[in-house]
Amino acid sequence: MKTTYSTIILRYMHDVVTGEFVNIGVVLYAPAQRFLDARFTTSYERLNAAFLKIDHLHFRALMRYMANRFEELGGEARDGLIPPAGLSELVKQVLPPDDSSLQWSQPGGGFTDDPAKTLADLYKRFVERYVAGAEQVHRTDEEIAKPFKAKLGKTAEKLSSKRIETEDYQYEFRFGWQNSVWHLYEPVSFDLLDPNSIREKAVRWHGRSAALQEAPEKFKIHFLLGEPRQPGTHEAFQNALHLLAKMPGQKELIREGEIEALAEHVAEEIASHASEEKEAILKDKPKDS
Repeated sequence: MKTTYSTIILRYMHDVVTGEFVNIGVVLYAPAQRFLDARFTTSYERLNAAFLKIDHLHFRALMRYMANRFEELGGEARDGLIPPAGLSELVKQVLPPDDSSLQWSQPGGGFTDDPAKTLADLYKRFVERYVAGAEQVHRTDEEIAKPFKAKLGKTAEKLSSKRIETEDYQYEFRFGWQNSVWHLYEPVSFDLLDPNSIREKAVRWHGRSAALQEAPEKFKIHFLLGEPRQPGTHEAFQNALHLLAKMPGQKELIREGEIEALAEHVAEEIASHASEEKEAILKDKPKDS
């Protein structure tokens, strides 16, 4: 049964006076189905081409923040915790209107019997189709991360983004925590439509890993792998796995069916580490005379 939905596009507006903009995200709300979700690009190449150099680390961090906030609101919508309000009011909770470069469009809408598919279609239409060389994505990295964060529960709050830097390169990982080394958890979706894009994504990660090996901090990357579901992509995914296995440095490749078990293990490790730290503090604390 079709129900109404409303949608708003997030735009990067480099100069408010000229009104030039680039679409960078889409939000969709179908209140009757308790559905609220969003998709945002982390690709900054088009912004660089249109508006000169963009701080890509800041841009990616900002897009991840937006995705996380709408994931939280989406959970509230599913639980029926969002009071009656239009989408224009809901998006203001995440990004209030101001004179910054990020601006919301006027709302649009229509009818749908599958809000998730409609959101994916709108994202392809308004965002992805304009990005030169964009990966044609079936599921995004953010979608691969969702079961990991959901299984962690409140423990997810103890994870933070972590930037690894060398003299020539730097990269900010989505989730990390530290004991003797930094444990970095990075969702990587290989659920792409083009087999060549699957291989190329693995090649980029191979090069990125090599570029980070000179970093002064010790780290281990745990890759949360989203597996392709499209016909004709199995061989390309096997190629990607072989490439990732050859990456330098400490790493762990987590297949999609193992992600929730990993989350349980991470939660236990973090709790154990916190307990050990507490015991060490109490042991070193001087006794009252």
